[in-house]
Amino acid sequence: MNKLKSALQFGGILGDDSIQQVLNHVHLKTLKTGEYFLEFGAVAHEIMFVDEGILRSYDTGNQGEEITKYFVRSNQFYADLESFYNLTPCENAIQAVTPAKVLVIRRKNWEIFNETIPNFYIFTKTIIEATFLTKIKDNDFLNYGTAMEKYLELQKRYPEILLQVPQQYVASYLKITPQSLSRIRKELATKERP
Repeated sequence: MNKLKSALQFGGILGDDSIQQVLNHVHLKTLKTGEYFLEFGAVAHEIMFVDEGILRSYDTGNQGEEITKYFVRSNQFYADLESFYNLTPCENAIQAVTPAKVLVIRRKNWEIFNETIPNFYIFTKTIIEATFLTKIKDNDFLNYGTAMEKYLELQKRYPEILLQVPQQYVASYLKITPQSLSRIRKELATKERP
């Protein structure tokens, strides 16, 4: 709960009483590796804050292959916003790729906060904008450069992903094959040896 409290203090937008009101309406979900926070076609009725672990948002391609679009890490808020705001079935699934603990706020509470907590709407906009900026920056490095350059950039930005996430999900995220990822790791390991 301390990480969430710190996140709610971001920018000094919310006062202490407001933060406590939010914390009073949070519940904990523990997810095992492979367990879903949100399945394909479900409607998103919750926003999560990742306390521990890593989850992925993914879609399926034309041949049924899984395409990892985003990793959600500790200290991040996340929801399928289109589904959450429009009450439509989600097109992506959100799945734990490591054991995870997420703190969840239900839609009805989020709506009440927007109506009753001063500046909560501003806080929400700030978090959404920060998340979108991160995703835009991530898409920039994912769409340009060689497989090695993308791997090295991921290693620099999010080393915990490379240490904890299964290789097939990392490869999918980098838009390379698992075989290419193995070659890159072997090449880097060879260079590190004296």
